[in-house]
Amino acid sequence: MKSLKTLGQFIIEKQTDFPYAKGELSRLLRDIGIAAKIVNREVNKAGLVDILGTVGDTNVFGENQKKLDVYADEQFIAALKDGGECCFVASEEQEEGVELTDAGISKNAKYIVCIDPLDGSSNIEVNVSVGTIFSIYRRISQVGEALTQEDLLQTGVRQVAAGYIIYGSSTMLVYTTGKGVNGFTLDPSIGEFCLSHPNMKIPQQGHIYSVNEGNYLKFPQGVKNYIKYCQEEDAATNRPYTSRYIGSMVADIHRNLLLGGVFIYPQTALQPKGKLRLMYECNPIAFIIEQAGGKATTGTERILEIEPEELHQRVPAILGSTDMVNKVLEFLDKS
Repeated sequence: MKSLKTLGQFIIEKQTDFPYAKGELSRLLRDIGIAAKIVNREVNKAGLVDILGTVGDTNVFGENQKKLDVYADEQFIAALKDGGECCFVASEEQEEGVELTDAGISKNAKYIVCIDPLDGSSNIEVNVSVGTIFSIYRRISQVGEALTQEDLLQTGVRQVAAGYIIYGSSTMLVYTTGKGVNGFTLDPSIGEFCLSHPNMKIPQQGHIYSVNEGNYLKFPQGVKNYIKYCQEEDAATNRPYTSRYIGSMVADIHRNLLLGGVFIYPQTALQPKGKLRLMYECNPIAFIIEQAGGKATTGTERILEIEPEELHQRVPAILGSTDMVNKVLEFLDKS
């Protein structure tokens, strides 16, 4: 019988990868796992309780906040506050972020967490997969000093960990600490995330392209040309490719990570800087994709090397199987 290895056991085993952390990063990852279980419980019974629909407020981007968005935000912030290892949380739902150093247990905390508490929440009401995306940085300033912009606006290459949770037919937590990517599936019978997908690798070439083709007319010409390329028949390259777009970044990325594919969210005429947020969507996903052997770019530069200018900065994103991303870049260069 195959023995189960829980997320907690796996994190403890990998503690030697971070001798400087002395267990704080391990505890922080476990705190995120605990909050994920609580959010998963509410997601799975959303249709039975009064947690669907909007709360009548909008977030920093003017988007209607779903009740479950707010609930997830509260749960992750509470877990990070109670855990004592996080000094600041940058959340999609919080305009300025939440500083935790005034809380006694967190005054000596060394980590900053950027999080999208519930990615793709508009899918909840139609029972389609949603997720959580998180990114962890080590603070630069000394403990006890005031947090600085340098602490809060670090490049993606400085991430010490990143991951996502997908709430689907099964609930999975996928994360990296820069030593490869591992996936854990929640076993509801014991209430633990168990290692199910060790050392995840994205295929170098896939046959799935994920893009919101409803915005086709607003895309750059190079992206339009690539989509046409995907649709053409060519036995030598196994085209046409399959178009799959869910509207939840986590769900689209998770499928492409397992099967091979490319996820494209380019700038448009209406959103010339792109739509996805650098700090808590693109950076963590780019870290995971690269650690799994893939590629992540805006179309002009590596996502992880972008110098952030603000917490809610937006960027275009092309992520996935290396050969497919390179082909998109080829079309962008030609155009």
